[in-house]
This record gives sequence, structure tokens and C-alpha cells, in this order.
Amino acid sequence: MTTPDGRAPADVLTFGETMAAMRAHGALRLGGSLGLSVAGAESNVAIGLARLGHRVRWAGRVGADELGALVLRTLRAEGVDTDHAVTDDAGRPTGLLLTEPRLGTLTRVSYYRAGSAGSALSPADVLPALASGTRVLHLTGITPALSASAAESVLAAAATAREAGVTVCLDVNYRSRLWTTDCARTALRPLLDHTDLLIASEDELPLVLERSGADEAEAVRGIVAAGVAEVVVKRGARGATAFTADGASDRAARQVDAVDLVGAGDAFVAGYLSGLLDGADIPARLHRAVTTAAFAVATRGDWEGLPTRDELGLFDEPDGTTIR
Repeated sequence: MTTPDGRAPADVLTFGETMAAMRAHGALRLGGSLGLSVAGAESNVAIGLARLGHRVRWAGRVGADELGALVLRTLRAEGVDTDHAVTDDAGRPTGLLLTEPRLGTLTRVSYYRAGSAGSALSPADVLPALASGTRVLHLTGITPALSASAAESVLAAAATAREAGVTVCLDVNYRSRLWTTDCARTALRPLLDHTDLLIASEDELPLVLERSGADEAEAVRGIVAAGVAEVVVKRGARGATAFTADGASDRAARQVDAVDLVGAGDAFVAGYLSGLLDGADIPARLHRAVTTAAFAVATRGDWEGLPTRDELGLFDEPDGTTIR
């Protein structure tokens, strides 16, 4: 099956800002070496899904610089379709983030993305990618925090996808260094009218409600009443819960030695959407989600340790197993 533009439809379309990622081995103020990679919530999910065998398309803007080339090269190498990615021609640079380990698994992240190519995202950049066809549109609450045009892009894509019968997934993914809770609520609340699947951590649920102060049960009821079919609450080391109008389903987290918590939420989303695409029921989706999240926390990097489909069963092997 192909779309009118001759492209094969994707299983998942996502878009947002992917940045160059500099990872320190200690406190930045002490100097030392940095590792260079790429990172972005949406592209982390895209890579996770591609490794699990799904057709994934990423749209966004990168700078006409070497870091932008690194972003596109990395995504293509991971099997992500970047045909709708735009290289900025107005001199805006590719965004940058720095991560430094500070205490155990506590990591500090610094952003350098004001005025970046990614912040100039517009509906014209993303709607053509949607027209190429997809089963699921995956959005995050990070993108609308970047700029007014990026927020407009998210709302336009969500409304267009919902009208076309595409499943819309929204991961709240609140970033306090990008905007306030009040600004987030103003931008995210209208998205509920076009959202089928909402994913959030426990403290993020109130951000999509008209007012703050609601407990979890009240928040979930309000979100479902707004027309969202499924609400998934990420609880970190305590697992996750999925809510629908028919009730709730809980899943404990996989027990692993945590090495790096950055990217765990994106890995969870990739696993959950993979189960959804495979037609799995909610308990099976949660099982896959906590499994992919466990791979993320047990390895370093935002996406580097994410599993392929044939690796999903590795956690079921006895401890100390060597596969020969």
C-alpha cells in the first residue's frame, strides 16, 4: 500500500527537536572529556520503535551544520525515515544539550536550544509528513514549549490526525527548564480534544486539566471525560498503570541495577506503542513497556541500549547467562 505521494505509510509518525548531546563523565566545571551523540524525546521513541521492527517517520528541523548532519545520519542508521526532515536555511543552529552525572543516577541536563533550528518548526514542516500516512501520531509536551510556531504545529497535526482517524498519542513529558506549569497547561489542555492515548508521570497529570490540585483518580476521570480513551501513568521504579473507561491495569517495573535513568520514559513509550501496533492487550503493552524501560535504565545513553525485538526476552534469562 502506498499513499498519493508514492510513499509507504508509516506505523508511527513523530516530530520535534533532536539535538546534539554532549555527555560528561563527571562535573562539567571540572572539565574532562565529553561524548558526542544525539538526543530528543521524539527521536528516542522513533529509534526504540524502529529497533522493534516498526516503520517510523521523524519530522523536524536541524541546522545546516555538522551537528544537524549527525542527527540525520544517526536516525537513518537506526532505520528511521527522515525524508520529511528539514535542514534550516536561515542560519539557525542545531540545538545542543549537556548531561552530567551528579549523584548516583541523578543527572543534570543543560539546554542550549533558544533560537535553534528545531524551535522554528512550523505546520508546513509536519503536515506533509502526516499526509504521507501513518497509523499513530506520537506527540510530546516538549515541542509546544519551544516556540509559538512549534506549538501551532503540534495542535495542527493533532487535529488533522484525529480527523483522519489516526491514533494520537501524547506524552506530557514536562520540562521545567523550558516553561512554567501554567504555560504548559494552557498549551496542552486543548490537545486533549484530539488525543486518544495520554501518557504521563504521576506529577504530570494535573498539567492537562483546567485547574491544578486534583488527585490522580480525579485527574484520570477528568481526562477520560474529555474523550481520551486510554491514560497511562508512569511510576518509575514502581511500574505503571493504564486506565480506560473499563477500569485499570497495573504492571510492576522490571528489577534491574539502574545505571542511567535518562531516556527511560521514552523507552517506555516505545514499548507501549509497539504493543499497541502489534494488537496486544493492555497488560501485554505494559509488559513490553516496562521491559524496554528496563533496558534503558540498565545501560548508558538516551537510546543506545534500547532492545531489538529478538532481545526482549533477555530479562527472562537467568542472571549470569552467557549467550553463545
